[in-house]
Amino acid sequence: MSKNRKSQSSNFVDYVKIYCASGNGGAGAVHFRREKFEPTGGPDGGDGGRGGHIILEAEPQLWTLLHLKYRKHIKAVGGKPGGKQCSTGKSGDDVIVPVPLGTVVRDADSGEILFEMTESGDRKTIAPGGQGGLGNWHFKNSTMQTPRYAQPGIPGIEAWFILELKVLADVGLVGFPNAGKSTLLSSITEAKPEIADYAFTTLTPNLGIVPYRDHRSFVMADIPGIIEGASEGKGLGHVFLRHIERNSVLLFMIPADSQDHYGEYQILKEELKKYNPELMHKDQVVVVSKSDMLDSELKKMIGATFPKGLPNLFISSVTNEGIQELKDVLWNTITTPMQSDND
Repeated sequence: MSKNRKSQSSNFVDYVKIYCASGNGGAGAVHFRREKFEPTGGPDGGDGGRGGHIILEAEPQLWTLLHLKYRKHIKAVGGKPGGKQCSTGKSGDDVIVPVPLGTVVRDADSGEILFEMTESGDRKTIAPGGQGGLGNWHFKNSTMQTPRYAQPGIPGIEAWFILELKVLADVGLVGFPNAGKSTLLSSITEAKPEIADYAFTTLTPNLGIVPYRDHRSFVMADIPGIIEGASEGKGLGHVFLRHIERNSVLLFMIPADSQDHYGEYQILKEELKKYNPELMHKDQVVVVSKSDMLDSELKKMIGATFPKGLPNLFISSVTNEGIQELKDVLWNTITTPMQSDND
């Protein structure tokens, strides 16, 4: 692996485990009003302040969890104790942790999904701070005029959480290694994925903005190539298949020199189905890449092998054959989902 590829891989982090400790609530105060002309005043101990929350914020400019790789422990400060004259203690400062769109938060012990970050600027509290204790003025009543006790603050939460990133994109490229996905992405977007003639060149998802007509655009993601058995964890397995879940349209890429174009599409589709049957409800488009190798008769024969209702096109990222037509089909599919009947 080249130095550049190592750097690319190390800069993309889509899984981290972090420890969060929110702030403890401040203790309620035990205090009695003592003034010059009222030496035996009633209770006036204030409430303790709330402990600081730990809050995740969806940041659209982030695309990796790298910044949390070396920040395993995140702690917030506690609330201050209550004061006299029923004054509430100062709350602990909240800790805001930016994360990329598409971040899924799980409980590290149970694996349960707690929430997902899908909207820009969205804020969700991963570890709420402890509530402050009540001061002694709350406990005054007809039989207890001078309560000499108050509540302690409630402790904050201490727990481990798992953060997983699922890439958010309009179109996800699906195909075996070396199907031409990276070449397509680099030819129609400003993305600069590494391209080479060996398996698993793409070790991390690459995102690119595809310019379209009238200054419109959509996002395309080059998902690392999968192999048969990926749904069971073979090859790069689940690490990359989860990124496909977020895509609106699945673009299957089959190279022109494949021995069985429709069969290869079926294998890819079956791997996705095994991993998550819900993926089959997404719109699908098939392209045969490197089609500058084919004549019109071969294209007609290959196209006839795909079922009706499944859009299939022939493209060449080298000659730009079919690229604009592909953009049109993808845009129309994104904006007016057609749910092709190809299950």
